[in-house]
Amino acid sequence: MRPAGLGVLYEQFARLKQLMESQGLFAVERKRPLPVFPKCIGVITSPQAAALRDVLSTLKLRLPYVPVVLYQVPVQGAGSAEKIALAIATANNRAECDVLILCRGGGSIEDLWAFNEEVVARAIAASNIPIISGVGHETDFTIADFVADERAPTPTAAAQRVVPDRHALLRGLQGLSQHLKRAQRNRVQNYMQTIDYLQNRLVHPAQQLQQQTQQLDQLRQRMQLAFANYFQQKHWQWKSQSLRVRAASNDFLRLQDRQTNLAERVIKAIHASEAQRSARIDNASQHLILLDPTKVLARGYSMVQDASGGVVSDAGMVKIGADLRITFAKGWVRTEVKDRGT
Repeated sequence: MRPAGLGVLYEQFARLKQLMESQGLFAVERKRPLPVFPKCIGVITSPQAAALRDVLSTLKLRLPYVPVVLYQVPVQGAGSAEKIALAIATANNRAECDVLILCRGGGSIEDLWAFNEEVVARAIAASNIPIISGVGHETDFTIADFVADERAPTPTAAAQRVVPDRHALLRGLQGLSQHLKRAQRNRVQNYMQTIDYLQNRLVHPAQQLQQQTQQLDQLRQRMQLAFANYFQQKHWQWKSQSLRVRAASNDFLRLQDRQTNLAERVIKAIHASEAQRSARIDNASQHLILLDPTKVLARGYSMVQDASGGVVSDAGMVKIGADLRITFAKGWVRTEVKDRGT
């Protein structure tokens, strides 16, 4: 006994499905991902099929610039399975597409039987190009659906899966553009705040020299005042002693002379030391002026910094395409490295 009518087709379908599954043609690990942005799309179907119009209209709506290659085959009837398998092999030999859409509209099991043939399943499994199956309606399943790298419920869904939506891409790009603008604006503001902070902390060498000179003047005045007070106190002490001790007047006079001579020598030594310090300060000031970066820049030189703010003194420190900041005596520019030499 054997089932009659559609039961024979279901029996063949179940037997072939079991065979293909046992041979690993349905295994998830052998299925390949579809390309995110295909450069060319191949469609294997009949040129008279309504599914072709649905696929083409969906592709044009979502991503119109992607070219489409139609591999014309009959999708039902005697010999259609062999022609579908031949179209898959032809597409692989021509290697002009990144992904193939195998599609057909809905129908009865007899109408869809070409996609249940073993020759079609073997051709799909042997394809080097990823294949998405969009055969029949959502409730229709064929052997081609199980072997294909991905199964779509309808031909339209297969087209939607193959290409991204350009409107969604544009929205995403706009969002990224706004994010980049905000990030760039925040980065510039942070750099400006850092520059302001460093400018407030930075003291010009001439100003530092002036501050140190003022400190030396104050110390000199304090020393002179201290010596004057000291000698004045000693003078009154000696005078008081001379009044009280007349017998020691000669010794007092000699001591006073010695003290006066000592004071003069100390004052001369102080003046000489101050003159030497002033000379050293003047010499250091001239060196600082010569080492002033703005003076160097004013002579036509420039300072090159990388994106992290470090000074670049060697062409080997930068890469092609790197952003550099060049500071002149007046202002600065940002440039991109196009070439470099040793």
